[in-house]
Amino acid sequence: MGKKQRKSRSHRSWQAVTLCISTTMVLVLLGLVVTSVLTAHRLSNHIKENFTVTVMLSDSMTVNDGHRLCKEAYHQHFAKHIDYIGKDEALDEQTKILGTDPSEFAGVNPFLASLEIKLKSEYANDDSLKNITKWFEAKKDVVEVSFQKDLMDKVNRNISIISIIMLVLAALLTCVSFSLINNTVKLGVYAHRFSIRISKLVGASWGFIRRPYLKRSLASGLISGIIAAGILVGGMLLLCRQVPTMTVIITWEVMAITAGAVIIFGFLLSLVCTYLSVNKFLKMKANEVYKI
Repeated sequence: MGKKQRKSRSHRSWQAVTLCISTTMVLVLLGLVVTSVLTAHRLSNHIKENFTVTVMLSDSMTVNDGHRLCKEAYHQHFAKHIDYIGKDEALDEQTKILGTDPSEFAGVNPFLASLEIKLKSEYANDDSLKNITKWFEAKKDVVEVSFQKDLMDKVNRNISIISIIMLVLAALLTCVSFSLINNTVKLGVYAHRFSIRISKLVGASWGFIRRPYLKRSLASGLISGIIAAGILVGGMLLLCRQVPTMTVIITWEVMAITAGAVIIFGFLLSLVCTYLSVNKFLKMKANEVYKI
């Protein structure tokens, strides 16, 4: 009798370990998609925030007026960062690039002062840029407002396509994850179908029968989620260590959201799948239980 109990206990433990491993692997895959969606969003914002609008200023505008225009632009809330480049600074930059001083040939400094504006990501679109251009052109000492419209359109179009693909992939993988975890849980509950049937025959309520299975699934899902979160966060930290530039895209916020999402998915999926599986066997009649 003791040997049978130990064997039964060992079998249940092995089932729990198998379920935990299977769930962890599925959650890692799901976590990778969550991470990809978040990093794609961060990458798109990073690209948009490096988009530059150049505002050329007339010779009649003084340095103080230029800095005053910078402050006014900041108050419009579309700028993440603004650099004021004076005439002399522009001349020095072009002299370094060309290897010779253009003012020696022209007799005067041929360059104009300008503002180089890095936009906030939400303003890097056609409608916002039209309004920004109108706002600057309304200023009397602004000569020209220029930006790479084709590049911006291409970036926004590509980002939209990638976002749609990632969302579809996330939805598909969520369905696949649910199916895999559901099948794994169902196999575990299947081994206890006779126990469920006996408990039902002696008058136990469905809630009473479900309770121990739900508790075990909650613990299993939570453990699987924590392990999967540890694997994903560890992988991201290792990647950031190997490629330091990735820290711009993979932030602590991305890691925290990914870890939280994986843990929540872990215990929710396990809980829902167990609830559905136990209910399936509770609804079965005696002849159905023995046939399967």
